[in-house]
Amino acid sequence: MTMSAASTLLSGLRTRQATSPALIWYGGAGERIELSGKVLDNWVAKTSNFLVDELDAEPGMRLRLDLPVHWKTLVWVLAAWQTGCTVVLGSPADGIRPDVTVTSAADSGAAGTVVAVALGALELAFPSELPAGVVDYAAEVRSYADTYMEGTQPDAGQPALVVGEPTAARELAGTVSYESLGTLLAPAGDAGGDAAEILLAASTDLPLVLAGAVAAWASGGAVVLTAAGAEPDERVLATERVTKRLEA
Repeated sequence: MTMSAASTLLSGLRTRQATSPALIWYGGAGERIELSGKVLDNWVAKTSNFLVDELDAEPGMRLRLDLPVHWKTLVWVLAAWQTGCTVVLGSPADGIRPDVTVTSAADSGAAGTVVAVALGALELAFPSELPAGVVDYAAEVRSYADTYMEGTQPDAGQPALVVGEPTAARELAGTVSYESLGTLLAPAGDAGGDAAEILLAASTDLPLVLAGAVAAWASGGAVVLTAAGAEPDERVLATERVTKRLEA
């Protein structure tokens, strides 16, 4: 079976970047989380298995992400692409009815299947009571396998990403098909030791963050991601060896 573009990208993360940083997160109150390529792949695999086994994910399922720019958001996007889902960004009023809504709000009011995501790094369950029927991602995901066996692949023309309110001059805006996603995720050969590390500001919109992140990983680079209000100083930038910065 031919591997999907997302799985090919993840294969590179767990092999050539297995022990080196792939995703570094700076949250509020000085929180710093570093995920090696292997650890990032494990999170994506667990989330992919959660999607398939808990939520019956299959190619074409519409998965709406109601999450801020966050390292767990990137995990969810990669897992959705690995399982062939269509990632939907934007409000339900944009006319796209999701099959599943993934949210950081305890009571989002979303119809259908709702998954609540605790954003704290060490939280083993959602920090507040959830409405009946809402699935607690933090409480469930760790029980799933950290390897993923790829199943049915999506059609090339199926949307991989739909942005409800596209903005001009964005690399990922409007609708991106799985065929186009394959081009974005294609490894850029052997990046050697000169791969760029990128700082992605949390104030930057999520489609641009996704474009920058997948480009960095495809070339063997790392992503440094910061929460709103957690602007890193020059010491942090030097420590993380940031060479490129995305701006909104």
